[in-house]
Amino acid sequence: MNTTEQELKGLSFDEVVENRKKFGINRNDYKKENRFLAFLKTVFAEPMVVLLLIASAIYFINSQYNDAVFLSVSILLIVAISLYQEKRSQNALAKLQEFTEPLCKVIREGQQQDIKTHDIVVGDLVVIEEGCMVPADGFIIRSNDFSVNESILTGESMSVFKDRKKDDNKVFSGTTVVSGLAVIEVTEVGSQTSLGKIGSSLEAIAEEKTPLEIQIGNFIKKMVFAGALMFILVWCINYIKLGNVLGSLLLALTLAMSILPEEIPVAFTTFMALGSRRLMKLGIIVKQMKTVETLGSATVICTDKTGTITQNKMELARLYVPSGSEVAVDTFSELKETEELLTIAMWASEPIAFDPMEIALHNAYKKFAHKDLRINFKMIHEYPLSGTPPMMTHLFEDANGSRIIATKGAPEAIFEVCHLSKEEKETVTLAMEKLMSKGYRVLGVAKGNLQGNNFPETQQEIPFIFKGLVAFYDPPKDNFKEVLQSFYAAGIGVKIITGDNASTTNAIAEEINFFGSDKAITGQELMKLSDTELQSKVMNINVFSRMFPEAKLRIVNALKANGQIVAMTGDGVNDGPSLKSAHIGIAMGTKGTAIAKDAASLILVEDDLSKMVDAVAMGRKIYTNLKKAIQYIISIHIPIILIVFLPLALGWIYPNIFSPLHVILLELVMGPTCSIIYENEPAEADTMRRAPRQMTSTFFNIKELIVSVLQGIAITLGVLLIYQWSVHNQWNENSTRSMVFLTLMTANVVLTLVNRSFYYSLLVTLRYKNVLIPIIVGITVFLVTLLFAIPYLRSLFSFEPITIFQLISCVSIGSLSVLWFEWVKYFRRRKRS
Repeated sequence: MNTTEQELKGLSFDEVVENRKKFGINRNDYKKENRFLAFLKTVFAEPMVVLLLIASAIYFINSQYNDAVFLSVSILLIVAISLYQEKRSQNALAKLQEFTEPLCKVIREGQQQDIKTHDIVVGDLVVIEEGCMVPADGFIIRSNDFSVNESILTGESMSVFKDRKKDDNKVFSGTTVVSGLAVIEVTEVGSQTSLGKIGSSLEAIAEEKTPLEIQIGNFIKKMVFAGALMFILVWCINYIKLGNVLGSLLLALTLAMSILPEEIPVAFTTFMALGSRRLMKLGIIVKQMKTVETLGSATVICTDKTGTITQNKMELARLYVPSGSEVAVDTFSELKETEELLTIAMWASEPIAFDPMEIALHNAYKKFAHKDLRINFKMIHEYPLSGTPPMMTHLFEDANGSRIIATKGAPEAIFEVCHLSKEEKETVTLAMEKLMSKGYRVLGVAKGNLQGNNFPETQQEIPFIFKGLVAFYDPPKDNFKEVLQSFYAAGIGVKIITGDNASTTNAIAEEINFFGSDKAITGQELMKLSDTELQSKVMNINVFSRMFPEAKLRIVNALKANGQIVAMTGDGVNDGPSLKSAHIGIAMGTKGTAIAKDAASLILVEDDLSKMVDAVAMGRKIYTNLKKAIQYIISIHIPIILIVFLPLALGWIYPNIFSPLHVILLELVMGPTCSIIYENEPAEADTMRRAPRQMTSTFFNIKELIVSVLQGIAITLGVLLIYQWSVHNQWNENSTRSMVFLTLMTANVVLTLVNRSFYYSLLVTLRYKNVLIPIIVGITVFLVTLLFAIPYLRSLFSFEPITIFQLISCVSIGSLSVLWFEWVKYFRRRKRS
């Protein structure tokens, strides 16, 4: 870009400020619904809030003002907690949007700068290149082999070549650069662009729900339906007994409130949003919250080689010339043949190089050539990278009419166009395989001969003379061996999908201890297989070489057809379809093109695949902790439901031991427990040694559901034991209520601690680092103390002071009703060991 920077000055700082004031920023600001009003609509559409409002109204009608005020305050508290959770979620999403906003290159005051897309102003000179998304509307100032895909505006999938001299010399925001490079002068930004004028309609598109969201939604609907049936039943029973419509309605509402698991959707949203934020802090940008749900299920990671496994340094290491010599990098200038080979390879590269191999060729030419002729020649025609295997050709001419025609590409493609004899081809192939076996990436180079200006339609029609091979070495990243072992330990398969030759890939694969480097298939071989054959082979082959977009997409689809959850890395324009098709598309943040980032579901900021190990671990942790939270909710709801229902249904002496006040108090304690404590839980020690969970498996499998139900029933038995013990001793209703409440609160605290793991013992999990455990448990104990210590609160909840012996009994029974599960965990550990 140095040449461009010297010739084009761009806007000054003062002009940028002035144009921003005059034309605005490059952002589409459509009219949106007021977030606070939208949130209030959501909150007051919740069944729990509606029930509380009805109960509060009944208390007011019955002149029970203390109870009515408490419920009204509870409603405000629930709204405040929900608003806080919503704010945390929105802040997390806002941060994600900020991180996913792409950078673009502009020329200002003669210097190239990287700025955020929304900082572009009218008049800016923007540099766009292959793989970029055009950030604003503008005219082409200069270009080089420049084509764009405008399907987002026109519906046409074919790329369009554009040039300053053509009538069609304008580019539009949102379109993608398919090839080449251009400098554009921005004419419209933000909502004034062609895409901006039609973009408001995109906001109306609803996002699909994930399988987990659907499963949780269905579970809640069933609970709401059950609550409605029980509500009617209890209302009828109480009305028959009391003959009071409002009184019996209030008691029925108590049961309905105890059944509704309104904490579950709050927990789900909180876990996903905060999980996304945690990943962002690790350098993993999750574009959609639902990706977090999928991460822990990944069974196969398909990775490209260059820049992901390797360092993308592409150092020029060896030259091979037709005379049979293989020359090392430090002796390039000793042979005339090598200088010519290096020169032709440089002319076959882009004049403004941005590919690492082409940069290496330009640097080597500049260093070793006796005279730099680049300033004397101008490109007059170009054949972009195309064909299978691919090659590219450039035609240059100077003022005297001297012409240079240079091509480079996959050695197989170059052999073909040079029409080598059988013997020559065998000799060169042997040399090529020798270079590739050392892990070098090899390109063939040839010089063309063409007179006149009637250029053939395809580059393959030009007569070429073979000039040799250039070999680059791209060493593997230092940490990749450990990354591989982490994936293997987690039960995740790894497949290399690359455009490189199999020999080069295998050499690198052996260097990093990659499993299955002995079996490989090329893109052309793969395309000849039927879908059924490919589905069978794709599971046993781990190296896929000489791949192209259609072949990559078939691999992803074949793996998906085998029930695999596929993660796919990519950085180029051609990776877009396979990134979009994979369950988890992973784009590289540094070298990834805008098209790759747009198609992917997450972006690795540092191009480091070790971050995917962190991402998978985080995904598994979030899913496991969400499961713990929901199992806790189910377990603790069962005793509340049964304590409200059984005394009434069985005609016990104190049929209505809990009122709506008690239920809502329990809900206020349980909400933070599940969505705050469990979200903050660290990953368990064996998280990355477990096999990936199957996406097809239901969130609530029968075995786990039975465990939660049994825990709930055990707590119920403990609480009812205290109830019957109190009745047996002829203690009054307030004393019985106090003891039942204390027993249930004790069970709640112990259940929170026990369910931190369904495998490791309580003694182990108590050492887990979670600062919120002592805080929430401390607040719970303090709240219960206040309820009994302050006469007004004691009277409000119809409690009564109890003896030390009663207190110890309640705490003991409450604890034992949960601690029995520690024996289950003990036998699980024995069985596994």
